Amino acid sequence: MSYARQLLDSHPRTSGLDAGVLAATIDALTDCAQACTADVDADLGEQDLAEMVKCIRLCLDCVDVCTATAGVVSRLAEYDANVVRPLLEACVAICKSCGDECERHAPHFQHCRVCAEACRRCEQACREFLAVMK
Repeated sequence: MSYARQLLDSHPRTSGLDAGVLAATIDALTDCAQACTADVDADLGEQDLAEMVKCIRLCLDCVDVCTATAGVVSRLAEYDANVVRPLLEACVAICKSCGDECERHAPHFQHCRVCAEACRRCEQACREFLAVMK
């Protein structure tokens, strides 16, 4: 069981959200942020750095959006769907863009393949969370 799930299960308030879906989303968000951070570091070590600029930029944007979203969805005390929904939608958008760019480099760079997988998983988790919110 993930730490996110353990903390959600021990929270004194309930949000009415599916704790399993929420925990999976938090885990995917944090994994994606970590994968993108590591991918940026690996991208910076590649010989043709100019070719990696778009990938680096999208990964950095993905880290910021996923990190902010993970923080907000982890706080249940005063859950506000009007705040959470646009954050999840932003995550879906950036994870798709970042995943697409990383997939473009995946045949040549293992780190981009791994990052693309993390982005796809996060994109899907955010879509699933959005679906249970509606």
